[in-house]
Amino acid sequence: MLAIIADSASLARTQLTDAIAFATEQGIPLEMIATAELDRADYARNDGQRCFFCKDELFTVMENLATQRGFDVIAYGVNKDDQGDFRPGQKAASAHHVVAPLLDAGLGKEEIRQLARSAGLRIWDKPSSACLSSRIEYGRPVTREALDVVEKGEDALRGLGFRQFRVRHHGEIVRIEVAREELQRALDPVMAGEFARIFKALGFTFVTLDLEGFRSGSMNALLPAEDLLKKTG
Repeated sequence: MLAIIADSASLARTQLTDAIAFATEQGIPLEMIATAELDRADYARNDGQRCFFCKDELFTVMENLATQRGFDVIAYGVNKDDQGDFRPGQKAASAHHVVAPLLDAGLGKEEIRQLARSAGLRIWDKPSSACLSSRIEYGRPVTREALDVVEKGEDALRGLGFRQFRVRHHGEIVRIEVAREELQRALDPVMAGEFARIFKALGFTFVTLDLEGFRSGSMNALLPAEDLLKKTG
């Protein structure tokens, strides 16, 4: 087997570094490949099907590598809980005949975490994190500059000791989501002032804290129903 990390501007450096470290710790054979989804206009325009074009790029590159190395199967980590959200990337996986062993086994995120904990894996309770492009509001083009701003903002929140959060990019407005159990700390006037200082230095005019807290995929709530039902390809 061979583990693959696809590197591009939408992958946070902290995630890349930790993935490489984990593979090294576990003796997992690992190779990094470069993907160029940002160079695809249908991805960069950032409509509701962005994730389809991301995964289409990823699996196309992986197919070429698999052929060169003589591998028969490509697998990815979608699980049972991912079926309840808007995930156009799964259509790309199906089109490329990518297998989903965790889904086939009927495992959800909590079960996977408990299995990882039982196996003694240090990442068992690592907060989930989608790509940086998922932080940019639909309809706003995905650019390397915008991704860099989001990544720097999230690095700053991590440096302040927050564990589960998202930096949502709405042009002049940044919408900060932190886990509900961390909201009280985020609402402290001193901390609010620190947020304002950090994010205005990154170029935002208005700095906001989302009082609903962190929600995975919250940008999807802004999509019209017809986009959620749209087929791609």
